Amino acid sequence: MSLILSPSLLSADFTKLGEQIRIMEKCGTKYFHVDVMDGIFVPNISIGIPVIKSLRGFTDRVLDVHLMIDRPERYIEAFANAGSDIINIHIEACSCVEETLKKIRELGKSPALTIKPKTSWKETIPYLHLVDMVLVMSVEPGFGGQSFIESTLENVKGLYSYKQKNDLSYDIEIDGGINKDTLPKALEAGVNIAVAGSAILSKGSIEDRIAEFNEIFKHYE
Repeated sequence: MSLILSPSLLSADFTKLGEQIRIMEKCGTKYFHVDVMDGIFVPNISIGIPVIKSLRGFTDRVLDVHLMIDRPERYIEAFANAGSDIINIHIEACSCVEETLKKIRELGKSPALTIKPKTSWKETIPYLHLVDMVLVMSVEPGFGGQSFIESTLENVKGLYSYKQKNDLSYDIEIDGGINKDTLPKALEAGVNIAVAGSAILSKGSIEDRIAEFNEIFKHYE
């Protein structure tokens, strides 16, 4: 399973978003992580459907859309129509998880499930046959720039072990506090998709930061 970097656009400079996307594309970026927050499920508000539509018209890369919203089942069709490729719902926010994951699949999109740091990976077991990806939050969702919570690696390890034992093929993604120091720990635990925001977009050269991540990936492929 290939290792993938999914830069979080939440950390982008929105006055230079197109320019930064083009730089990342030239560096080989395959995924862009798009955080959608409603101020209810998480204590912050971020971009929504109009921005995803604009992104879809600007890039052909995978839009990895992370819905940090209450009752996401209400908006699945709208996010699918906006151009999302992966639609990722929180197990803690959805009252009908199985039906919502199936609907995402029916709409031709890739269903994914997210857990917060204090949610055990075992709560995902009833749904793992329905998803293409599980996202393990390694910080509390809602704000960028937080420190990595190392105990969340137990969720990664549990998901990886279960996948191997049951011959499943879902990706394991991690999001929160990922940088050149924490990335190796996540990869060793079983992660194959890493979300990074401030470590890629908030300091120095984007090209240099991506090169650092790619160099680490080489040791785990």
